[in-house]
Amino acid sequence: MIKNVLIGQYIHRKSVFHSLDPRTKLICIFLFMISVFFVHNILSHITVTLIVLLCLNLSKIPFTVFINGLKPIFIILMFTFLFHIFLTKEGDVIYSLGYITIYKEGLIAGIRIVIRIILLVLITSLLTLTTKPLDLAQGLEKLLKPLEFTRLPIGQFSLMISIALRFIPTLLNETNKIIEAQKARGATFESKNIVKKLYFFLPIIVPLLIMSVQRADNLSFAIDARAYGDGRGRTKFKELNYRLPDYIAFTIFILLFLIVVIMI
Repeated sequence: MIKNVLIGQYIHRKSVFHSLDPRTKLICIFLFMISVFFVHNILSHITVTLIVLLCLNLSKIPFTVFINGLKPIFIILMFTFLFHIFLTKEGDVIYSLGYITIYKEGLIAGIRIVIRIILLVLITSLLTLTTKPLDLAQGLEKLLKPLEFTRLPIGQFSLMISIALRFIPTLLNETNKIIEAQKARGATFESKNIVKKLYFFLPIIVPLLIMSVQRADNLSFAIDARAYGDGRGRTKFKELNYRLPDYIAFTIFILLFLIVVIMI
């Protein structure tokens, strides 16, 4: 389950999505997320779903990677679906047995919310899978640059995001190593009892927390040793520039946003 977490993962491919400016991806995905919340009818659901499938295809990343990435949120999807089915009391009754009554509007609302969550997870996963953490942080810093007049530490905030994204895969790898080491010592993590299962994971959580604190401590010493300040006046190894594919992507996602709003 841990290896299926896609946040912070980057898969190198020569695709249209990989070549886009990180600012373009951030803005387009932000527009898409807003569009998803405006989706209410079947036609608009089909439209945004087709856009997501097209983006996944253009990324040249195997579709199985995205399917595996949905596995960690399967419980959340099921809970959300059941929550709407059993607590929405509107529309015609579809099924009734004792205290359990399923209404048509509850079923529709459950399906709608699950589809929204899946689309949002897929499109945000596409952002991290096709963008290097440092490029993503630089793009975010460029987008937030107009806020510098408020004296907000934009450079430090971008560095924090970059470090967080960079160390997610590292922590996941370390977790896998700790699990394998504990299994080699005879530890077991399979149990139907939730309390026992949580107790079995203590030998993983404790060393992982200690290792995380040590890494954070070493990283702070490294930053201080390099005299890193607020980042002002710092030059970039790679300058970001908009190109023709970026403007095409902007046009497509703006049109998508307008189409979805018109379909309401």
